[in-house]
Amino acid sequence: MAVNDSSERNQERTQALFLDFENLALGIKDARYKKFDIELALARLLEKGKIIVKRAYADWERYSDYKRPLHEAAVELMSIPKKHYSGKNSADIRLVVDAMDLAYSKDHIDTFVIASGDSDFTPLVSKLKENNKLVIGLGVKNSTADILTRNCDEFIYYDDLVRGEKKRKRIDDIPAEKMEAFDLLFDAIRALQREDKDVLWGSMIKQTMKRKRPSFNEEYHGYSTFSKLLEDAQRRKLVKLKKDQKSGTLIVTEATV
Repeated sequence: MAVNDSSERNQERTQALFLDFENLALGIKDARYKKFDIELALARLLEKGKIIVKRAYADWERYSDYKRPLHEAAVELMSIPKKHYSGKNSADIRLVVDAMDLAYSKDHIDTFVIASGDSDFTPLVSKLKENNKLVIGLGVKNSTADILTRNCDEFIYYDDLVRGEKKRKRIDDIPAEKMEAFDLLFDAIRALQREDKDVLWGSMIKQTMKRKRPSFNEEYHGYSTFSKLLEDAQRRKLVKLKKDQKSGTLIVTEATV
């Protein structure tokens, strides 16, 4: 069992994120969402692995309100000024060229995320898959072409991320610093369940928590070890645990998330 734990931990993906920002912004507007929240998208993608490259393509004079949050999220802004457009697909072509260049030059990047609903990216998806890359799509449901969703290995609808954000679990009578840790714990467990992990190893959960929030440290929240945090969550009837007989590692068997 311990070998399986190590094997799954070593399967962490490395991702490159490419945002067709004009398409996303128009989809957000049509769906009547207030604004595109890059943190929602990154939080979901970090559940799957590290994000090595983050690039967004647009005429940033038209989307200046987004520049600060994207900079803060360490997204590289690739400027395609409207006056230099040779046609509708200029930004799309730049994105495609950059994605394929990365696919050929960086073998360690195994997952490409195309944030757009535009069917024009379907050939890019197919070519990336030919090169043994996992392709994840991300877009607003009503403005995403069916052919794009069908060709991706997985498609994440921004609408689902918004709904998920509104359903965060709140529990009374738990100190704020501990509730902060439990919130992150629940997020990590949900993430692993979405990825269809059969066994929720304690070490796997902590790794996911650290990926979603690199500053996480159980000692800050009042626990000497991560096992103590899990045991306190069980005492509060938030999770159920069992101990693997061979490795002694704690496993979460049930969670009220």
